[in-house]
Amino acid sequence: MTHDPQVAVRRSHLRVGIDDIREAATMLEGVVTVTPVERSSALASVVGAPVFLKCENLQRSGSFKLRGAYVRMARLTEEEKARGVVAASAGNHAQGVALGARLLGIRAVVYMPTDAALPKIAATREYGAEVRLVGTSVDDALAAAHEESVRSGAVLIHPYDHEDVVAGQGTIALEILEQVPDVRTVVVPVGGGGLAAGIVAAFAEIAPHVTVVGVQSARAGGYLGSLAAGVPTRATTASTMADGIAVSTPGHVPFEIIRDGGAQIRTVSEEDISRALLFIAERAKLVVEPAGVAGVAALMAYPGEYEGPVVAVLSGGNIDPLVLLRVVRHGLASAGRYLQLRVRLIDRPGALAGLLQDLASSGGNVMHVDHVRTGVDLAIDEVEVTMQVETKGPEHCAALLDHLRAEGYSLSE
Repeated sequence: MTHDPQVAVRRSHLRVGIDDIREAATMLEGVVTVTPVERSSALASVVGAPVFLKCENLQRSGSFKLRGAYVRMARLTEEEKARGVVAASAGNHAQGVALGARLLGIRAVVYMPTDAALPKIAATREYGAEVRLVGTSVDDALAAAHEESVRSGAVLIHPYDHEDVVAGQGTIALEILEQVPDVRTVVVPVGGGGLAAGIVAAFAEIAPHVTVVGVQSARAGGYLGSLAAGVPTRATTASTMADGIAVSTPGHVPFEIIRDGGAQIRTVSEEDISRALLFIAERAKLVVEPAGVAGVAALMAYPGEYEGPVVAVLSGGNIDPLVLLRVVRHGLASAGRYLQLRVRLIDRPGALAGLLQDLASSGGNVMHVDHVRTGVDLAIDEVEVTMQVETKGPEHCAALLDHLRAEGYSLSE
C-alpha cells in the first residue's frame, strides 16, 4: 500500500476510471465468463499467506483478451464497424479479436507471424477471422496491420494501447473484489501493460489499499527500464518461452496508468516460469501458457514478500502441445527432476548393463541414452555414456550421484 500523497493525486487522474470499467463490465455481460477463483494451499505454503488463482485461462477464447477486444469493437461507430477491423497477434489477442468480431458481426483480418503456433492460427480462423501470415515477429505483423488499416480503412484493434481495451481488461478487478473481498495483493503478468493497467485503474478508485504487482520476463520486458526513464522506452529483448508478454516497448496508455497508479514491477527468469508452469499443472491441475504463470513464478521466486490474501491472475491457457512438452521438460530439469549425466566406462560387455542396474537400484528412471565409442578425449578402451535420468527431486539427485561415485564410476553432470 502506498501512502505517498502525490501518488494518490496522480491516481485520481488516471486515463481510465472506474466508471469506464463498470460500463465495460455491463457491455461484457453474457459475452465473457466470470472466471473462477481457486484457493491454492500449495502456493500458500510457499508464500506464507493465502493465495488464490484467478483462472482467466478458462475464459472464452482461452485468455483475458476477449474482454478488451470486445469493448473496443463494441464502442466503434456503425460506420467504423462497416469498414471492418484489423489486428496483429501471435495468439491470444488474435483469438479475442476474432471471437469478438464474430459476436458483433464485424469482418476481421488478423495478421500473425509465419511461425505462430498452428493451434492458435486454426482457432483464430475457426472464430471467423481472415488470417494472414507475415514476417517472423509480432512487430512485423503489427506493421502489416497498420498498413492494412491505412489502405482499407479498417480500424486497427491494438492489443493493449487504447483506453477501451484497458477498461475491458479492468473488469477482472471487479470480479476479484467480488470473489476475494479481503484481497491485499494482485499479481499479474505484464507485457504491453493493458491487463495490469486495467486492474490498477480499478483498484485505484475502489480499493486503493490493494497492491498490484506486474510481472515481466527477464528476457523480454520493457517496464522496468521505461519506469526508470519516465517514458515508454524500447528494451533489448531475447527469445522467451513467455511469448505472450514478450513486448519490448510498453503502450503509452497503460504505461501512464501503471506509472501513476504506483504499481510494482517484478522480473522472472525462464527457470522461474517453467517451474511455475509445472507447479500449476501438478498441484492446481490447470493448463496455463508460460506467460500466464508469470505471476505465480514471481510468488515462488520471491516468497514471503506479499501481503495476503494474494490473487495471482492466470492470464491465458493457449499453449501449443509441442511447446507444453518442451516447457514441462524444462520445468522438470529446473525442479531437479531430470539429471543429465556423462559417465565413462571401460568398453567391455556388460559395462552399460551394470550402470543401468546401479541406476535402477537407486530409483533413477533412464529416459534417454547416448553411447559414444570414439572421441579425441577417449582412451581406446573407454566409452562415454550420456544419459537423461528422471529423479524424485534435488535430494534424490544428490543421493543418486553419491551412490554412483561410491560404486567407482567416473562421471560429470
